Amino acid sequence: MIIQKIGVVGAGHMGCGIAGAFASSGYDVTLMDVDTKALAQATGNIALQLDEIAAREETEERRGAGAHIRMTPNLTDLGSSDLIVEAATENEHLKHKIFADLTPHLKSETILTSNTSSFSITRMAGVTDRPEQFMGLHFMNPVPSTKLVELIRGIATSRETFETIRSVVQRLGKTVVELEDYPGFAVHRIMISMINEAVYTLHEGVGSVIDIDTSMRMGAKHPMGPLELADFIGLDTCLAIMNSLRDGLADTKYRPCPLLVKYVEAGWLGRKVGRGFYDYRGKVPVPSR
Repeated sequence: MIIQKIGVVGAGHMGCGIAGAFASSGYDVTLMDVDTKALAQATGNIALQLDEIAAREETEERRGAGAHIRMTPNLTDLGSSDLIVEAATENEHLKHKIFADLTPHLKSETILTSNTSSFSITRMAGVTDRPEQFMGLHFMNPVPSTKLVELIRGIATSRETFETIRSVVQRLGKTVVELEDYPGFAVHRIMISMINEAVYTLHEGVGSVIDIDTSMRMGAKHPMGPLELADFIGLDTCLAIMNSLRDGLADTKYRPCPLLVKYVEAGWLGRKVGRGFYDYRGKVPVPSR
């Protein structure tokens, strides 16, 4: 199947990055979100992203990429897409509803994918009429500068679907890893577990926020500390992934740290709200503990 028209569901940080990546590679993109304010913000965010890519790569094709994107608040406007990428909030019930509502309006050959970082691809495929044309397409944050993409097979995903999406991702200039449908896949199963252990280390008083982050930056050569990384990802997202790992793998080693739960309950979700393991409301981030 020839893929040219891309539908992206969700105009948040990830959705904007994904839409921009496809547009800058010559695909025609329709970005959908029920929140018209999010769509208005997405227009400016994607324009900045595409300008940065064009300046870095110095190509005329990149400079005209913005013309390949249109915005819509209507899910039905994605009906003519060759490929759908769902990038909504990491809430499994919401994702299931999106696919159930979307499926009746699609062409029979349209391929469906989810950018979920932890939920079952097989389970999501089951709410559609085309499980063989459904798979996981997990971009890493931030999308423009992170080359890795996880491709995840559901139990019913056909080889033709998988190879088609592999070709699409390679056209984006990304590196593919092939994974099976287990909670958290590879990157988040390992990374979020590390973050959870860092929160336990903080919770137990082993070290302060600064001590723990400095230890991993300088001792393990990580580009940012695990608590800083948690704030960047969003503590609610980290908690959702830990719960998915615990429920899906039935192993107590994936129990979320109680301190992580408390931060989420307090609404301290990280950078996106100005407060998490660091307080970002001043000129310089200040550790919360």
